[in-house]
Amino acid sequence: MKIQAAMEALVAKLREDQHEDGSWQYPFEAGTFTDAYMIILLRTLEKDDEALIEALAERLLSLQEKSGAWKLVKDEHEGNLTTTVECYYALLYSGYLSKNDQRLQKAKHFIVANGGMEQATLLTKFVLLLTGQYKWPSFFPVPIELILLPVAFPFNLFSMSVYGRAHMVPLLIAADHKLQVTTSRSPDLSDLYSQSRNDPFVDWVNGEASRKLHGTIHYLVKKVITGPTNIHQLAISQAKHYMMNGTEKDGTLFSYFTSTMFMVFALLALGHPKHDPLIEKAIEGLKSFQTTVNGRPHIQFTTATIWNTSLISYALQEAKVKPSDEMIQKASSYLVKKQHDTYGDWVVHNPEILPGGWGFSTINTFQPDMDDTTSSLRAITAPAVKNQEIKEAWKRGTLWVTSMQNRDGGWGAFEKNTNSRLLALLPIQESKGILTDPSTPDLTGRAIEFLGNFTHIQKDEKVLKRGIRWLKKNQQKDGSWEGQWGVNYIYGTWAALTALGAAGVSKHDSCVTKAVSWLKSIQHLDGGWGESCLSDRNKGFTTLPASNITQTAWAIDALIAVLDYPEKSIRDGIRYLLAHLDTNSDWTDAYPVGKGLADRIYFHYHSYRHFYPLLALAHYHNKFNQT
Repeated sequence: MKIQAAMEALVAKLREDQHEDGSWQYPFEAGTFTDAYMIILLRTLEKDDEALIEALAERLLSLQEKSGAWKLVKDEHEGNLTTTVECYYALLYSGYLSKNDQRLQKAKHFIVANGGMEQATLLTKFVLLLTGQYKWPSFFPVPIELILLPVAFPFNLFSMSVYGRAHMVPLLIAADHKLQVTTSRSPDLSDLYSQSRNDPFVDWVNGEASRKLHGTIHYLVKKVITGPTNIHQLAISQAKHYMMNGTEKDGTLFSYFTSTMFMVFALLALGHPKHDPLIEKAIEGLKSFQTTVNGRPHIQFTTATIWNTSLISYALQEAKVKPSDEMIQKASSYLVKKQHDTYGDWVVHNPEILPGGWGFSTINTFQPDMDDTTSSLRAITAPAVKNQEIKEAWKRGTLWVTSMQNRDGGWGAFEKNTNSRLLALLPIQESKGILTDPSTPDLTGRAIEFLGNFTHIQKDEKVLKRGIRWLKKNQQKDGSWEGQWGVNYIYGTWAALTALGAAGVSKHDSCVTKAVSWLKSIQHLDGGWGESCLSDRNKGFTTLPASNITQTAWAIDALIAVLDYPEKSIRDGIRYLLAHLDTNSDWTDAYPVGKGLADRIYFHYHSYRHFYPLLALAHYHNKFNQT
């Protein structure tokens, strides 16, 4: 297939898939955990939505390995203990399988043989605690009084990332009440424990660092709040107020599945009945996340509509679809309507700027993120030239982006300067990924690429120079960069190299030549590239058994951005793309290349196989005049 013909086919596919409102709504697949949690949540609330529960159970069963385990990702060697615990629990609670079922027997054997239920990760451990499958410790390291500490203190609620707060606040309420909700249908999972008595959760809550943390928070709160005030009740009231302020119109908390689920448990802890309108609305909001994957329903972690729409519109325009085309006009109108005009938590650390960002999901109205904002701005740059409303939206968004640069020169995901070293040191499993929002190569790279290619900021201006300095400082020894929101080193290196090209860094600069050499060194013999999610677990690049179409597009695009002619590595990559645009396999297009939490949450974007190859082909065609 010729390049021009391939591009035309991809454009036609995207044109066909656009919704009437101008958006693209491809599935945002989250593996198995959201489906498992949805079953557990519905059964806990005694909401017998049998059609949904049975269908979700069937999906979970369809993904079970012959060994009885469930995998986090396909190339995981045997299985994943946490994922298997979640699926086993959900299937048993669904009522459609019993403990005697051979499939669950195999799952149980895998769990016990690999350390037992107590080795599950923290997020799952909380689900087990809240539903009576695990015993609350008499002592909990983080008291709810944390919420009363002023922002000026080195450790406070707003020194966390917004993602951390969205989960921590409802969990603090539930932990304060030692909430456990069981029903007549609750299964008994006590036989999933190992005999080793090695429980990381118990070690964490009983550890010296945890007890010091607990004591320090209480001491500081008493110093700040004096008088006859009931400090404990005030903290509970403040926590509930924070949750209610963070609730979107659809009833979800910050539009995330897990934070909303924990909010439901927090409301139960506060005495709300299971049929309370707040809980009913939250559940309906979660049900609205439903999509279809391989003919079965799947509950998304959230919707990815803004992300899909902005990236697709940008890729189409790079492929020479004109801003006047109805497809682009509808997408631009949709995006402008979704720009935020209200303040979110980000204003705490950045109080002197007006709202102007975009969120990830179509229901997110006040918590923007850097990736979606720069992506949306790219998409509306050309349409803004002849449309005053779009131009004003573009200006507000660009000001917001530049204002969010961290003091270290990089950019984080949601907020400014929320990379507390104290939080990263907390004895909490996954604390760095959950509680902090540091500058990262992918977010910094995408911000610089936007500013360098789509604004009139001069290459030597401070905002770009500081960002480039941060990227150079945080390059890996092998020449790559680590990705935070994509898998992993290929993604981070793509973001960094496209940024360096946009900022005018010489192709002869050592950071560029090292990165180019690294990309070439990991190219597969078939011309493609592929990286495993296990790179996170292994703390270094881990190749996939086969090439992946999205990661190949990233690698090609990175090389195009900094090389002056189409070298063999680029030509081989283009040949791979052209040969595999219509290939459907576990590796080529179905392997998750989006990341939510390292070694824990990965996403498969069903849109990526269409627009990232289009973007790479368009850039190849435009720069090298290849057809």
